[in-house]
Amino acid sequence: MACLNLVLLTLMGLQMVTATQTSVSVALHKRLAKVASSKLASESGEEAQKTQHKMAYFGAVKVGKDEQEFTVVFDTGSGNLIVPGYDCTSQACESHKRFDYMKSNSLAINCDGSKVASGMEPDQITITFGTGHITGNCFTDQVCVGNACSTTNFIASQEESSAPFASFSFDGVLGLALDNMAQSNQFSVMNGLDTGGVLKLPLFSVFLSDSDAESSEITFGDIKQEHMASDLYWVPVNGDAGYWEVEITDIYFNQEAQNICKGCRVAVDTGTSELAGPSDVIAQLRQRLGVNSDCSNFDQLPKLGFGVSGPDGKPKILSLSPSEYTSKGVVSCPVSLMDLDVPPPKGPLFVFGIPFLQKYFTVYDHKNSRVGFAVAKHEGQAPEILLEVEEPTPSQSSSFLSRRF
Repeated sequence: MACLNLVLLTLMGLQMVTATQTSVSVALHKRLAKVASSKLASESGEEAQKTQHKMAYFGAVKVGKDEQEFTVVFDTGSGNLIVPGYDCTSQACESHKRFDYMKSNSLAINCDGSKVASGMEPDQITITFGTGHITGNCFTDQVCVGNACSTTNFIASQEESSAPFASFSFDGVLGLALDNMAQSNQFSVMNGLDTGGVLKLPLFSVFLSDSDAESSEITFGDIKQEHMASDLYWVPVNGDAGYWEVEITDIYFNQEAQNICKGCRVAVDTGTSELAGPSDVIAQLRQRLGVNSDCSNFDQLPKLGFGVSGPDGKPKILSLSPSEYTSKGVVSCPVSLMDLDVPPPKGPLFVFGIPFLQKYFTVYDHKNSRVGFAVAKHEGQAPEILLEVEEPTPSQSSSFLSRRF
């Protein structure tokens, strides 16, 4: 009988592990959105609104005990879960699904995570984005990605600016930056899944494809080897701003160091549609790349590489081909490089956006604060390899001054 009880307890223990420690993948859908940027002066001297096309990948999340489903951008560049609230009457909210906290009996809280005092109204929070803002109330309730669920604090907006939110196909944003970018640890969805023992591994990974022939996805709790065409190269997070940021040792053209960005930092950001960086560095890159507006020199353009260094101290180049950092068209050849001047202490900062993430499979280790890079395995494409930066040996250079550092 004792042995039988031991077997039953063991089986029950195994069932508990299976039920609580899991990995889930959420399909991501690609969509272009028209976004009005800041006003620019036209040739006639009048001000005109410039329209840009921004690419985004979004998937489903369920909020509340009654599992109200929303489409969200899984954004490694922000920290909070934000969905439209049912009482939001802004145009941007009315064109999207809205969260009804009364149906779920969600608990209203202050936006610092504290309980609302008896007889008091909960406070509100305003969050400013690059081209817009939201104001909302804070709640705590169940949040699920796939079948992985935890109790998490989140924001339900009461007001959203039309630009850019009214133009988006998705409803909200699920922030996946490091915990200190969220309002508190309890506002971090990843922290809730991790500390709640829900995930098999305390990490998530992102696979983005530009092709309709294969599916993009984000996976929580596991690393899918079938998306990798190389080994993972782990790089520690550098900085305490909350971004998944790593240090750049330099920028390379065809493996040749350009000596224009030593010691720069770069944030790996699934919510940014381009490559971005400090305006002075981006200006130098544009000038040195010399991409003709009509793409007439496309075949002579170099690979654009970024050196990153892991714990082994041996930098590796993560490079993009001309077709990956330009959008070659019939009459134009725009370069996917955007000016982004992030002020100190969070900046100056580069951003690896979607063009980079379509080339590289990335893993975000929540527990150990590190990012893993592997060449993504795409159908019908011959994968490249991660290139290691080799320092010249004395026999390869005639003097100390001729060595490349």
